[in-house]
Amino acid sequence: MRIGIDARTILNPEKGDAIGVGHYTYQLIRHLLKIDKENEYVLFFDFRVREKDVKKFSQSNAKIKFYPFSDYKKYLPGIYNEILGSAILSKEKLDLIHTTSHASRIPASYSGKTIVTIHDLAVYKFNDIFPKFYQAKNKALISLMVNKAQKVIAVSHSIKDDLQTILKCPEEKIQVIYSGFDKRMFENPEVDRKKILDKYSIEDKYLLFLGTLEPSKNIVRLLEAFKIFKEKNKKDKTAGNYKLIMAGKRGWLAKEYKQVAKDLGLNKDIIFTGYVIGDDLVPLFHNADFFIMPSLYEGFGTTVLEAFATGTPAIVANVSSIPEIAGDAAELVNPMDTQNIAEAMIKLSRSEELKNSYREKGFKQLEKFNWEKCARETLEVYKSLAK
Repeated sequence: MRIGIDARTILNPEKGDAIGVGHYTYQLIRHLLKIDKENEYVLFFDFRVREKDVKKFSQSNAKIKFYPFSDYKKYLPGIYNEILGSAILSKEKLDLIHTTSHASRIPASYSGKTIVTIHDLAVYKFNDIFPKFYQAKNKALISLMVNKAQKVIAVSHSIKDDLQTILKCPEEKIQVIYSGFDKRMFENPEVDRKKILDKYSIEDKYLLFLGTLEPSKNIVRLLEAFKIFKEKNKKDKTAGNYKLIMAGKRGWLAKEYKQVAKDLGLNKDIIFTGYVIGDDLVPLFHNADFFIMPSLYEGFGTTVLEAFATGTPAIVANVSSIPEIAGDAAELVNPMDTQNIAEAMIKLSRSEELKNSYREKGFKQLEKFNWEKCARETLEVYKSLAK
């Protein structure tokens, strides 16, 4: 087979290095090339990516192709974008092409076999937590790619259920394949932990939140629950003085959260770090008393696995894919119930036995998520289209 993979989410010049979907694409390609020496791969990168940055993917059965369509779209009407994109793909005489995100859409006029991976359907679930234009655009793209594709890879059973319920996608068209997790990335690095804590002015025990600061992450209820937690701790002098570390880049409505913290009287108890670079991430997890993710929705929930990999006990929401990914290795809460979130904080902060139990279960849960397994199962989907 001659297999195309749209790799434009890797090293995207506009969106930064491989994060989120880009990381999924990078790991999938890396492991496919490792396990499959029989098929040919054509990897489509953004036109503006430097050749030296993609040299690592060069192998005897892999061809690097730069996709100029992404550069032309600024200057040409949509119809020309469609024609150019379709022509570039058709020229490669592919047996199939896999796009790893609905956002990196395949031209509607392209007639070859297509596979799409769907990571997230939150835009269909919530009308008030995304900008209107963003929501409308992504609904259109998801619908286009799901209808066009011969096979749809869902990264969780929760996503599969939503594809069937919301988009009426036939069950036989969907294959659930969990993303992998490279726990080696989260082993104890040779980094001075104190240096990292000093960098973010962290002196006390702390709870860690990691994610984009946006409404889907349920930030306001998290801050309100933390206030309840702090007030309970004041009555119990053995509970300790906690800070809440809000680590992550600013998203839609992020400006409001600092004001909410101030209005709640928590501006001295909450530290907004901004985007955290890779070397700082593991020490922040390791030093946290526990991790908290009360999201309203997650397509997969990689940050939960990051917590498990660092031995950090976790409190997570009991919605969408999160219980599926976390299993019994985390404390589950109702993300709509502020009191429930606060009670979980109190419960976990006061029980070393419970925290140790979740640590052990977390390490075991990680074994379910393996990049080589992800690549092998994806390869089977490719083969199913060749029959």
